[in-house]
Amino acid sequence: MEQAVTHPYQDPRRSITERVADLLARMTVQEKAGLLFHHVIGIGDRPAPAGRTAEQMMSESLMSHFNLLGAGSPRQMADLHNHVQQLAADTRLGIPVTLSTDPRHAFTDNPGTAMLAGPFSQWPESLGLAAVGDAELVRRYADTVRREYLAVGLRVALHPQIDLATEPRWARGSGTFGEDADLTSRLVAAYIEGLSGPGDGLGADSVAAMVKHFPGGGPQKDGEDPHFPYGKEQIYPGGFFDYHLKPFKAAIAAGATQVMPYYGMPVGTEHEEVGFGFNRGIITGLLREKLGFDGIVCTDWGLVTDQLVMGEPHLARAWGVEDLSPAERLLKILHAGADQVGGESCPELIVDLVRAGRLEESRLDVSVVRLLGEKFRLGLFDDRRYVDPDAAEETVGHADFHAAGKVAQRRSATLLKSGPLPLSGRPRLYVEGVDPTTAAEYADIVDDPADADFAVLRLTTPYEPRPGLFESFFHAGRLDFPEERLKEILRLLDAVPTVVAIHLERPAVIPEIADRSAALLAVYGTGDRALLDLLFGRAVPEGSLPFQLPRSMTEVEAGHPDVPQESTDPLYPFGHGLRYAADA
Repeated sequence: MEQAVTHPYQDPRRSITERVADLLARMTVQEKAGLLFHHVIGIGDRPAPAGRTAEQMMSESLMSHFNLLGAGSPRQMADLHNHVQQLAADTRLGIPVTLSTDPRHAFTDNPGTAMLAGPFSQWPESLGLAAVGDAELVRRYADTVRREYLAVGLRVALHPQIDLATEPRWARGSGTFGEDADLTSRLVAAYIEGLSGPGDGLGADSVAAMVKHFPGGGPQKDGEDPHFPYGKEQIYPGGFFDYHLKPFKAAIAAGATQVMPYYGMPVGTEHEEVGFGFNRGIITGLLREKLGFDGIVCTDWGLVTDQLVMGEPHLARAWGVEDLSPAERLLKILHAGADQVGGESCPELIVDLVRAGRLEESRLDVSVVRLLGEKFRLGLFDDRRYVDPDAAEETVGHADFHAAGKVAQRRSATLLKSGPLPLSGRPRLYVEGVDPTTAAEYADIVDDPADADFAVLRLTTPYEPRPGLFESFFHAGRLDFPEERLKEILRLLDAVPTVVAIHLERPAVIPEIADRSAALLAVYGTGDRALLDLLFGRAVPEGSLPFQLPRSMTEVEAGHPDVPQESTDPLYPFGHGLRYAADA
């Protein structure tokens, strides 16, 4: 399946600069425009949200960047990659496809942000990695991600998410490293190092990191998310705009080659009140000129056209430029300094703008050079065009990777209140939210709390359910349990000494639970066996809170969404985490 060397750009002995220049000179406006779009495809050749398959987008729109949604077996994913690469090799110029993906190594299941691990090794969420706070663990994690992605042909990670979770209600907090800029800066450098792999900078054995979401999501008005119109405003009442830039400065210094701006629009700052992907002051003025970033800027998904998402109509996330036409939105995105438009497949609009004299072809060339250069650096024109399906099956989910992920799950747990932990012997145990068959390996399971020595209760951070199907995946709103549910929980806590393990997607408001539980453990993606190992002292919780836990919703609602560690009297402070020694 090797491509013959008939043109200078196909010759690996030439420099990347020479190869890019040669290929650029051969490209039509249509081929250049196609490179500027990065849409979604699915396993099994399912149509993208636009209703077109990868083959159609490649043949009709000359596109070569796709975001893979969903998961099949490692062989299916490798075969899909090789299929689209063969289609690409058969085009006029043979420009290879770049496949990207949202995170897929943890427990989150949200088609708009991350996927369950599936066949890949399963680790705690980014919050859990932050709870451990060990840069070497993050580097090993990212190296594992790199190896598993490479095996199936995924070459761009649409992560890490280095926003700061300074607004406790924000639905995207679980994908961050918490609310502290210094901790996030330290961990993102290790993350990028792990994805880059051996060698100096990006190479054929690397996965490119698209760090997001510049200039830092998190300071969302009322904690709402700008995927949706009611969450479009990003505000800085505490004056902490620059604080949110720190992780991006660290990522650029560490060699990040791609950046994604967020959907939100800044309100009450010096910048134009339009979405960050349309914002020249943010992308060109701040990111490129002030911070010196000269890599690829790809917008977040769906800024240009209205689309169906999971069968439901959703407006383009063109916040602040809703009155512009799709072509005018594209023009503003390019003039802002972005190179690529995520979640869209309308390069014909770019071609029309060039033909009408509203957009210089030379402006396309600036972005095409960046995009082609990345493909060459990743080896996609050469040895890395295809992957081995047999090797994919051997590599993805390898036992060593799974074992490392399980160790990280255990390490990340944060002991907030120790009480009787670790448990000993074989107590009579009542469990809710834990598989009783697994728990029976550790204790004698009873069906009635009245018969138990202890109870184990798994909870997850409360949220307010939202009506839309896609919207329902975003756990936003209040952080305290509804009154009736809280009464149920407290009845159990009062009936029997109860160990509560709460999955912290966001900083839950749980003062009554903290007070009346026998022990309290925060987890960020931990399987039942890992949890029980922790409770019975077979593993040691090493985590420290990556954000404060607020004492009340009143405190949350009165806070400044851009300010970290704002409470002077939190239920548990940032960095809190108790320790106990595991049994020998």
